[in-house]
Amino acid sequence: MESKKEKGKFGQFLKRKNIEFSVQRYLVEALSSMALGLFASLLVGTILNTIGTSLGIPFLSEVIWPYARDMTGAAIAVAVAYALKAPPFVLFSATIVGFAGNLLGGPVGAFVSTIVATELGKMVSKETKIDLIVTPTVTILSGVLVAQLIGPGIAAFMTKTGELVMLATTLQPFWMGMLISLIIGLTLTLPISSAAICMMLGLAGLAGGAATAGCCAQMVGFAVMSYRDNGTGGVVAVGLGTSMLHMSNIVRNWKIWIPPTLSAVIIGPIATVIMKMENIPIGSGMGTSGLVGQIGTINAMTSIGRGGASLYLNIAILHFLLPATLTLIFSFILRKMGWIKDGDLTLKL
Repeated sequence: MESKKEKGKFGQFLKRKNIEFSVQRYLVEALSSMALGLFASLLVGTILNTIGTSLGIPFLSEVIWPYARDMTGAAIAVAVAYALKAPPFVLFSATIVGFAGNLLGGPVGAFVSTIVATELGKMVSKETKIDLIVTPTVTILSGVLVAQLIGPGIAAFMTKTGELVMLATTLQPFWMGMLISLIIGLTLTLPISSAAICMMLGLAGLAGGAATAGCCAQMVGFAVMSYRDNGTGGVVAVGLGTSMLHMSNIVRNWKIWIPPTLSAVIIGPIATVIMKMENIPIGSGMGTSGLVGQIGTINAMTSIGRGGASLYLNIAILHFLLPATLTLIFSFILRKMGWIKDGDLTLKL
């Protein structure tokens, strides 16, 4: 009986502290927010570095880029702590944890150590009369300790996993191109961050190119397929924003997911076998969102001496024309079969 009472009290304490041990909180909300932290630091820094290098602007490539790169961990920490609804002291202290976590364990190290530090910081927040000292101390000590203990192991595991995926793609570009395009594309539409996953794995090269193709298939596919229901506004929101906007429609009728998914399966091998397109980790899981996937592709391809007009033509075909054409063909067939009807793709913007 006492045990049940203690569990009940602890449960009430966690509820009061807004601590929720769930997949939704950590793998959906926190992970998605982590991607925003990556975008606000490493992604923007990468874009500015590319512009600076290409146009000969040292301020962008030699000043801004190092700051953005080195502060990625802190940006991840702020984003994750914000998603976990951290109070001010915990949020501010998390920057140190994120920096240490990223330094020792990469983006995943920053992610995990920040989660632990934030939740422990929330537990002690405003529980003592010396909150000014206790809360930041607990947050920083616990987070940095976690980063020290598991960071190197996490970094090694994620690096090896990413290397294995990229090696497998090089050895079996057809099948791996299909598989990666399918999985990362589906992840992009699900309420999980495909960009964060690609960054965690360091997915680059042909594997990165396949991931981009799958993401483009989902985004461009859903955009053109839903034009009759949403008009131009819907096309822009999905095509340059995210196909995740259609998640509620997928729940109502899962068959609308078939056309862009089949497109991803076809386009993936084309990216790896025929066009041999590559990307960098920060662009691999972005698709056409803000055209970051295309900027990353240009960055990756020009670095191996494959720039010029042919590159832009390949991007136009692989990332836009093929996804649009294939998805429209598949959706036409499914509409004829009665599996997709008018209104199934209407967005509530």
